[in-house]
Amino acid sequence: MKKLIDQILKFGVVGFLAFFIDFGIFKLLSAALGLHYLIANFFGFTISLIFNYAASMTFVFERKENADRKREFAVFAVLSVIGLLLNELIIYICIDGIYANAAFLRAHMSGDLAATLGKIIATGIVMVYNFVTRKIFLEKKE
Repeated sequence: MKKLIDQILKFGVVGFLAFFIDFGIFKLLSAALGLHYLIANFFGFTISLIFNYAASMTFVFERKENADRKREFAVFAVLSVIGLLLNELIIYICIDGIYANAAFLRAHMSGDLAATLGKIIATGIVMVYNFVTRKIFLEKKE
């Protein structure tokens, strides 16, 4: 149990750093440069994916013995693309579904704040998905 808790904590640190890379790029592209939030989200998520792969497979998960690194990255990327689609869907629901159709929310918060909150909600949900799927598909079985 201690090993699992340590692993979750390491995953949290890596995820926290990846989140700041993802979120920083998202905010830079969407708020500062005016890119559509879904495009900005795609770039932030994709760039943080590369960092996340390197850090996760170095510090969090025990690699499978004799694992083909190209195959390992491909599995990581496929799981991450599913995570990206889930991330995009959640943000879309938050912005174009909930925020756009709730006059009360539009009257009390900006679209930028709604996008930020949607991004935070999506990140939390996808973080759980990422840990579980990477543990199942990428980590060496004991």
